[in-house]
Amino acid sequence: MSRGIISVLLLVVSNVFMTLAWYGNLKLQQMNLIKDWPLIAIILLSWGVALLEYLVMVPANRIGSQITGGPFSLMQLKVIQECVSLFVFTVIVATVFKGEPIRWNHVVSFVCIVAAVFFAFIRDN
Repeated sequence: MSRGIISVLLLVVSNVFMTLAWYGNLKLQQMNLIKDWPLIAIILLSWGVALLEYLVMVPANRIGSQITGGPFSLMQLKVIQECVSLFVFTVIVATVFKGEPIRWNHVVSFVCIVAAVFFAFIRDN
């Protein structure tokens, strides 16, 4: 498997953890599982999940970066990460937060980010 594909797959896994770290506490609150937890406990729980994100994100960037022999420039890695982040977030919102609507303007925003990935890969040399 190519370094580029491995990097993107790791970015997907990383962004699942990131989305759960940032928004999972809201679902747990909605389910009354952490209803009476103090904010500091919720922050520490989120940090624990974010640690898992970093354990995958750092290798994804090292494998994918041209600096370490990968196929992507730093700008390309960042734009790919943002696109993956939005895709993962959208899937999680649609499946976990079922009451949250996805509207036309959200779709247009996503298309613009995908276009950004396209433009990031255009060589200007």
